[in-house]
Parts: sequence; structure tokens; C-alpha cells
Amino acid sequence: MNRFDRITALLVLLQTRNVVTAQFLSEYFSVSERTIYRDIKSLENAGVPIGSEAGVGYFLAKGYQLPPVCFTLDEAASVLLGEKLLVSS
Repeated sequence: MNRFDRITALLVLLQTRNVVTAQFLSEYFSVSERTIYRDIKSLENAGVPIGSEAGVGYFLAKGYQLPPVCFTLDEAASVLLGEKLLVSS
């Protein structure tokens, strides 16, 4: 899994769980805890409000959710076509 995909999946995990530890995340993604720390920092630098408590884990600030992705019909069709081209190559 590349870094972008991992960070995106990390954000989704944070949205679906109350608290997650660096150890859990490192095992889940098969990376080091140091990599998880860097990924968390990247999300924070991007403006994602991540809280942490020593010995407990990471969590998202209450009420934070990713904004919905809204594509026009043409944009959605382009994304699907691009995906099909990538899969077929």
C-alpha cells in the first residue's frame, strides 16, 4: 500500500473508531509505529483535528467528518473510465 492510500485509510479508521493506538495502526498497516507518527503528523498538517492522549491513543475531534465528495456526472464518468484503464493495463 502506498503512503497516500495508507493515510487515507488511516483517516477512515479514525472516523470509524473512538480511539486507536499507534501500535494497533502499525500492525493493521504492517508498518512501524514511527511511520504511523509521521502519517498522523501529515494529517494534522493538512488540517485534520486529531487529538491524542498518552497511553490511550489517537482520536478525531468531535464532529469532524470528511467533507462529501461531489462529482458532476461527467467527472464521475471520467473517474470510472480512468479506473478501468488502470485495471486493464
